[in-house]
Amino acid sequence: MSNIIAIVGRPNVGKSTLFNRLTESQTAIVKEVSGVTRDRIYGRGEWNGVDFSVIDTGGYVKGSDDIFEEEIRKQVEIAIDEAHVIVFMLDVTTGIVDLDEVVAQLLRKAKKKVFIVANKVDNTQRFGLSAEFWSLGLGEVFDLSAANGSGTGELLDEIVKEFDAEDSSVRVGDDLPHIAVIGKPNVGKSSLVNALTGQERNIVTNISGTTRDTINTRYNAYGFDFMLIDTAGIRKKAKVTEDIEYYSVLRSVRAIENSDVCIFMIDAEEGIQKQDLNIFYIIEKNSKGVVVLVNKWDLVEKDHKTMLAYEEKIREQLAPFNDVPIIFTSTVTKQRIHKALESAMEVYENRIRKIPTSEINEVMLPIIEGTPPPSTKGKYIKIKYVQQLPTHSPAFAFFCNLPQYIPDSYKRFLENRLREEFHFTGVPIKIFFRKK
Repeated sequence: MSNIIAIVGRPNVGKSTLFNRLTESQTAIVKEVSGVTRDRIYGRGEWNGVDFSVIDTGGYVKGSDDIFEEEIRKQVEIAIDEAHVIVFMLDVTTGIVDLDEVVAQLLRKAKKKVFIVANKVDNTQRFGLSAEFWSLGLGEVFDLSAANGSGTGELLDEIVKEFDAEDSSVRVGDDLPHIAVIGKPNVGKSSLVNALTGQERNIVTNISGTTRDTINTRYNAYGFDFMLIDTAGIRKKAKVTEDIEYYSVLRSVRAIENSDVCIFMIDAEEGIQKQDLNIFYIIEKNSKGVVVLVNKWDLVEKDHKTMLAYEEKIREQLAPFNDVPIIFTSTVTKQRIHKALESAMEVYENRIRKIPTSEINEVMLPIIEGTPPPSTKGKYIKIKYVQQLPTHSPAFAFFCNLPQYIPDSYKRFLENRLREEFHFTGVPIKIFFRKK
């Protein structure tokens, strides 16, 4: 899935509010000041059966005296380059201001589809105030209120016409597994790729965010053959001091979406922090396989119990999806880096594994009979049979008489038993309950 919408515009026109509306979440913090920071700028949405990604560019203001127009220009240039559709937001209460003209000038040169959104049309008195936005020459203007949702349906109706309901993008080397190296800046992603390939394929420095583009390298050695993808680091927006690095998040998100397995790198000295969990959330939400690499392990003071304690702490932080391989590495000494590849390929095999329906039922039905779903309001739930769904990642349908009464705790129980019986280590599993 690579349908991407980028929301652009000057600060405080309602971009984060629209982001929350399109993704049906409260991910982006919304406040009546410009430059509000957020931990996550990525979300998923769906409209009329079409899935898409949304990137919010809002609130990005440097706390300095730099010329703001130049920063807006760089942001929008990269957004135009990466996204499929641009949503250009303006405020009907202020009309067109100088910064709007700066953005519009860049969008006029773009070959991407642009949708002008006149936000804050919250009442009938503001209808018609957006007429001046037609003078920008960028196409149709959509009146809406991101705060209450009016007008967003009409906008989405037109946006999804620009997308394919089924992802038609072709990956380079599509017949090969795609393994993406993911993590915050400066955890050693490019160093890992260089160590594996035996050449200085990527620039490596101790400066966060050296890699700005995703770089594909075919790895064909030691019995392995796959596409290895080095991504730009993902970091908290509050830490971003350079707009190109800020938009490297978008490139990394695309790499996650187009991968099969993610080698998720963390810094052994720092441990898993909030932003690491945000990255893990993106990987899990996209149903990608994952191998956790604890890099720079050579810099940690340790004894014979350190590794086990560290691994236990990681699994606690990653719960409930913590059935993942955890490998302690050093890209400098090349310690266990090939073990990481072995684990990544094992996870790939787990992700594409298909279990015959007869085998699933032979194993799972006795387990369900031994531990049936708890009764609710005197109603007893009977699961009749199980089937793996024909999806790219493992998903299972449990057919029963009262699917609406099955609690989340029992869903987790079934997921854990599927993992134990069929070896889905490193792969998120989706479970659905359907009426029989």
